[in-house]
Amino acid sequence: MRQEKSDFVALNEENYVDLAEKVIESLERDRRGNIKLSTSQIRNILAMSSDIYSDVMGDKLIPEIIGRINYLKVRIVYEEGRNPDVKDFAEKAKLRFYLDHISGSKEKFLYFSRYMEALVAFHRYNGGRD
Repeated sequence: MRQEKSDFVALNEENYVDLAEKVIESLERDRRGNIKLSTSQIRNILAMSSDIYSDVMGDKLIPEIIGRINYLKVRIVYEEGRNPDVKDFAEKAKLRFYLDHISGSKEKFLYFSRYMEALVAFHRYNGGRD
């Protein structure tokens, strides 16, 4: 399910929580009603995002941070290729689009990080498996 740019809604203070909740609610479930995506699969992506977040300073992202964001995108693609549940999640969450949209903006990266945290929180709340 490839997302088109026209489907893209920029993350902001008002929408990232609602967007995250909708993504998690849309994920496939097993016959018991549990979300197929495991907590560790989604937390691996959050951990990389959190590592970058802790090093972000100033108004603009420095080239080293932009490189780490690009590497995060590569890791997401790799995880998508390894597991169809991760691919479903990453596509529905539009993770690669949001990473592309950062374009060196500290504010946009901070919203992406908050969005990732909200995704993990709603995943856990909605019975995501360990």
